[in-house]
Amino acid sequence: MTKRSTSTHKDGNRHTFSQNGTQSDPTGKLQDEDDRKVGLGKKVTLLRGISIIIGTIIGAGIFISPKGILKHSGSIGMSLIVWIACGVLSLFGALSYAELGTCIKKSGGHYTYIMEAFGPQMAFIRLWADLIAIRPAGMAVISLAFGQYILEPLFMPCHIPPVAVKLATAIGITSIMYLNSMSVTWTARIQIFLTFSKLLAIAFIIVPGLYQLFKGETRNFENAFELNNVQLSGMPLAFYSGMYAYAGWFYLNFVTEEVENPERTVPLAICISMGIVTSCYVLTNVAYYTVMSPEELLASDAVAVTFAEKLMGNFSVAVPVFVALSCYGSMNGCLFALSRMFYVASREGQLPEVLSMIHVRRNTPLAAVLILYPMTMLQLFVGDIYSLLNFMSFLRWLFIGLVVLGLIYLRYTKPDLPRPFKVPLFIPVIFCLTCFFMVFLSLYSDPVNTGIGFVISLTGIPAYYIFIYFDHKPKWLQRASGD
Repeated sequence: MTKRSTSTHKDGNRHTFSQNGTQSDPTGKLQDEDDRKVGLGKKVTLLRGISIIIGTIIGAGIFISPKGILKHSGSIGMSLIVWIACGVLSLFGALSYAELGTCIKKSGGHYTYIMEAFGPQMAFIRLWADLIAIRPAGMAVISLAFGQYILEPLFMPCHIPPVAVKLATAIGITSIMYLNSMSVTWTARIQIFLTFSKLLAIAFIIVPGLYQLFKGETRNFENAFELNNVQLSGMPLAFYSGMYAYAGWFYLNFVTEEVENPERTVPLAICISMGIVTSCYVLTNVAYYTVMSPEELLASDAVAVTFAEKLMGNFSVAVPVFVALSCYGSMNGCLFALSRMFYVASREGQLPEVLSMIHVRRNTPLAAVLILYPMTMLQLFVGDIYSLLNFMSFLRWLFIGLVVLGLIYLRYTKPDLPRPFKVPLFIPVIFCLTCFFMVFLSLYSDPVNTGIGFVISLTGIPAYYIFIYFDHKPKWLQRASGD
């Protein structure tokens, strides 16, 4: 790990020197005395970019519980329309982020774009909510799903002890942290492998399901658009569930600086990934309905397992393993991307300087990778994770909507900013309105939990003035933040 100190060069620029003779230029890239870069390299190719997006979007949800959309949409036909519509809306958001990623070529995702459009205070509030609650809780939830399903084949048909689930989860989290600390290349390679594994698992559902459909198993589709059970009041909740299932399309923007030829790679990876994910989600649901009636699907706790039991017999024991691998891929992709946000925030002076240090030999942002570990483990063993996620679910869409609003704002305040990839204005406008509608829906449907989440995020305002804004900080705080 490099230890950095700063000085002013004779050219007037501020440079940062490490203990072993490396220095950084004003852009934050480390170099040694021979002018060789020590910073994060451009190791994210098109294939790796696609694997990051697909690998983080497709988690456990499509295998376990797609019934939220069916429940609120009221019919098979309407549920499939919601899946397609949510895919298109998510593509709109992803294309908006593609424009931002090609004109603002910094890593950090939401944080960086809010910083560029609305300034450091708003960016810090987003960072604060991410650091103290949203990301540790999100990591803990997907990790718990991994722990549950990796143990399922060992305990079938018995109940898995909660302690065993938490221990398996802790091992999974630790292994992901270790992998991301050791090698960017191996992290990316394993992400590609896990992405192909989950696509293979989906293929095991889609192919037999479509075979049943071509054989004439269409009885569940005969009254697919029957409107007796469709209630307009439930449709927003169906869209809310669908948009949550597609969440993750923004993670490539967290690692923009490490993407090869970002002007081409970012938009292409996003378009290919969203096409694949939308097709997989829709075809998987079609496959489920060839075997299960709407009533059977709503009664199932793990839809993919029920599907496999009906169609494949003993092979159904492999489904939990595929679900566990899918969760592991989501954990890996999320941590890889999020560590870059903390790395960039440190570089901007909003987190302790140690988080922007890069391991000299491994070229990984070691401290930025490990920062989530203690909070995630704490949430895992003592926190009420699911309640916290309920508090924070609306904040995700509030800040994503704010980012896309920032894109529209930058179109007018910085019209000369180079935009190698530019989307028609109606795309960010529609997506921005969708995000703010979902925020309003959260406020209307669950004002108490939403209010608590809002209050938690507002604690970022005094934190900003204490840790960032005031020049005269206590000495212990100056030492902690590297000032």
